[in-house]
Amino acid sequence: MTTTTRTPNLIPGLSVDMADWRRDFHRHPELSFEETRTAALVAERLRDFGLEPVTGIGGTGVVAVVDSGKPGQTIALRADMDALPMQDEGGKDWHSHTNGVAHACGHDGHTAALLGVAQHLAANPPVSGRVVLIFQPAEENGLGAKAMIADGLLEAFPFDEVYAFHNMPLLDKGTAGVRVGPCLNGYIVWEVTVEGVGGHGAAFFKATDPLQAAARLANEISSIVGRYLDPNESGLITVCSLQAGSSHNIIPASATLSGTLRALKPEVIDLLYARLEAICAGVATMTGCTVTCNRLAEVPPCINAPEGAERAAAACAAVLGEDNVVRDHGPFPFTDDMAMLLNAAPGAYLFLGQDSAMCHNPAYDFDDDLLPIAASIFLTLVKQRLG
Repeated sequence: MTTTTRTPNLIPGLSVDMADWRRDFHRHPELSFEETRTAALVAERLRDFGLEPVTGIGGTGVVAVVDSGKPGQTIALRADMDALPMQDEGGKDWHSHTNGVAHACGHDGHTAALLGVAQHLAANPPVSGRVVLIFQPAEENGLGAKAMIADGLLEAFPFDEVYAFHNMPLLDKGTAGVRVGPCLNGYIVWEVTVEGVGGHGAAFFKATDPLQAAARLANEISSIVGRYLDPNESGLITVCSLQAGSSHNIIPASATLSGTLRALKPEVIDLLYARLEAICAGVATMTGCTVTCNRLAEVPPCINAPEGAERAAAACAAVLGEDNVVRDHGPFPFTDDMAMLLNAAPGAYLFLGQDSAMCHNPAYDFDDDLLPIAASIFLTLVKQRLG
């Protein structure tokens, strides 16, 4: 698809403060379920706009409603607020002031853009129906949407449709991606613990070495997709952490591996996890260690309903131009618990192109040019749906 450069058709009157809000969040990132400062600032801004936020949903989640006072559909818009446990190496003036924590995925931008939407809607409410603004914690560990739902989100703030956006360095800047059907993998976050018998590094024959077992597991786990998954299916499994030992001459008593497995189909996710458990059992038998595999989180594939995808694409086209809306991109390999909200109501997850380092890279920073674009797309969608 050939894209064309054009000036976005932005909603008039959007706050010029969105970039300042975003950079403030970036300076003060908070990990999953620890977003106390972020949530407090979000709630404070919402009150400043004249809204009445409800806080503490799912731990640190915040929800506010803009109600027209007239019958109609309820549209939910969602932003995630948490950061990642990694260093910020972006080198910007607004770099993270918290060692080992960084907004390296763009959730600072998602939150600031939705605040801009909230401010505009508070001053210009829809003609009919209402808009539910969801500021969600803990997307990065896959537990935030689940926690908000368990805390009564769907009962207290029912909605008919739900939408969200994510910045996407895999798309050209100035474009939006909206596809029908699966757009992101589902996943299982897994952790494997290996218990052995520690000892002296020179007396390995008197130990049951969990580090060697963990190394074998890392190799075997990484081969699951190539050995056991039908080549016509898509799926992946990644070992992202292996921790064991504290000294050059001590065989540790335990080791831990963790990672994710992902696929677009639930049955493929089940297959990959079954093979993971089988490999753990095999290595336990071979090494004499006790190997335990646990699920830390589970998120289904993110699926855009046909009508929701079309509505989101139409809003993107109104802002960016039809030629800059990519409707035929393949599913991205990432995962997002927005999937759980899309399971509760039809809608769509849309992606906005960004010319930058990839998300989860220590040099990544959200592109502030996307803030008025994202806000305009959300507001256009609300106007198209609610008048």
